Amino acid sequence: MRTLIESTFLSLDGMVSNPEAWSMPYWNEEHQSYSQRLLEPAEGLVLGRETYEGFAETWPTMSGDPYTDKMNALPKYVASRTLTEATWNAQILQGDAVEAVAALKQEGDGTLLKFGTGPFSYDLLAAGLLDELHLWYFPVLSGVGEHLAPIGEITHLELADTVRFDSGIVVLVLRPKA
Repeated sequence: MRTLIESTFLSLDGMVSNPEAWSMPYWNEEHQSYSQRLLEPAEGLVLGRETYEGFAETWPTMSGDPYTDKMNALPKYVASRTLTEATWNAQILQGDAVEAVAALKQEGDGTLLKFGTGPFSYDLLAAGLLDELHLWYFPVLSGVGEHLAPIGEITHLELADTVRFDSGIVVLVLRPKA
């Protein structure tokens, strides 16, 4: 069975909205190396509609390094109730997106990597489909935006690893608590 890993950027106040507005000053070689290690084993990307639209607008215009070339080449599986077609080597998950991801996980071994966080991520976690979360905490307070999880929802996780970058980013590697 495939493993589903989510990689998510958060501000210290727990916001996942608009990381492009606050994350860039902290990116460096450590950030890139860690991102590369996450992407290398991936056989596909799982994306919600908003993340897909943002990525599909930007990534295809770039090339020339192993990370970007792999990102562009991987198949993408997009959860959307509104999209009717997709580009950038993507297909829209048909029917219930959570059930579609469960079926994708059954299609062999390897890793699926999920970027972006929102209701779709929480649905995957609640359904027991996310095997690991890499939560990148950036040393910044966003002040506004969407939280990682719905307010009032409790989900217990166990810490599998902690990675600290010189830039101040701390990645918590978490797994659902059994």
